[in-house]
Amino acid sequence: MRSLTTAATGMLAQQLNVEVISNNIANINTTGFKRQRAEFQDLLYQNEKRVGSTSSDNGDVVPAGIQIGVGVQAAAVYRIMDQGNLQPTENRLDLAVNGKGFFQVEMPDGTTSYTRAGSLQLSPEGQIVTNDGYTVLPGISVPDDAVDITINESGEVLITLDGQVEPSNVGQFEVANFSNIGGLEAMGENLFRETPASGGPVTGVPGLPGFGSILQGYLETSNVNVVEEITNMISAQRAYEMNSKVIETSDQMMGTITQIR
Repeated sequence: MRSLTTAATGMLAQQLNVEVISNNIANINTTGFKRQRAEFQDLLYQNEKRVGSTSSDNGDVVPAGIQIGVGVQAAAVYRIMDQGNLQPTENRLDLAVNGKGFFQVEMPDGTTSYTRAGSLQLSPEGQIVTNDGYTVLPGISVPDDAVDITINESGEVLITLDGQVEPSNVGQFEVANFSNIGGLEAMGENLFRETPASGGPVTGVPGLPGFGSILQGYLETSNVNVVEEITNMISAQRAYEMNSKVIETSDQMMGTITQIR
């Protein structure tokens, strides 16, 4: 019976759906996290009577035919890059991108990764780095005797020295954007890497057309909606149960056939 394998594909699909939802909920407090959504498509169809075929020598055309579907399969797990809420903090090195764009991070192997998590720190050498110690490009250093750090909406890093009236510019952050943000590959640690699907990065000064501005003293929260995720989980659970019921019913039908004398 096709229904056994068809329902089995439905259970596997809903299992994947719940796994994606659980990852969203687990990262509800992860800075800059972007939720994911599982997308599905139907499998190939078996044609018992092909639609559009002729049914007689007179050329009569079958108007509908008989097509039997064999289940469902995962098509993609799409990342939704909507803006999260901007949460104020007390840290001068907490930065949020208000709009499109990613901070650029230099990895230990020399490649560049991208992140929306702007919870930055200072290295022992005074360089602005991520929580894991990776340099945030272009590699801006803050002198030890700086008494204040100001980062404006354009990404300029301004420091004030003791006894100095006018602030000094020690660097300029740029943000990167992609034509297909959903094509970025998640690496963990709030980092993404470029892929052929995402296209190459386009960098620019924050605040210019096509690039978000930088807000100092803010962090972008996860864009996970708890109520929506719980609703989706309940729906996936019910779909899983219904597919398991189909398998149970099909098994009972096969048992009935074997008991016929």
